[in-house]
Amino acid sequence: MITVAAGADIADDWIAERITASDCCVTNDIPLASRCLTKGARALSPTGHIWTPDNIGSALAGRELSRHLRELGVGGGGPSPLTKTEKSKLLSALDTAVQALLRGK
Repeated sequence: MITVAAGADIADDWIAERITASDCCVTNDIPLASRCLTKGARALSPTGHIWTPDNIGSALAGRELSRHLRELGVGGGGPSPLTKTEKSKLLSALDTAVQALLRGK
């Protein structure tokens, strides 16, 4: 276990600075996923969504729009608890990512 100092994005910074192309990050944080992809790593959401250079841009834009709407008082709340289907999708996506990393792809 690694402990980092308290503060906004300190843990994300630690991960992004150390992640490599042979790693896979599971995160709900879209900017962290983007930073991981930039380093050549794989990134998955906890629901099993595979982040790629082709889809991360629209996810970042959607995140920014959601942030703006929350500031206006529209929407809110965090992510819902994972369903059994989402857990299964995550395990499958993680297995696929790890197997691809092991094959060097």
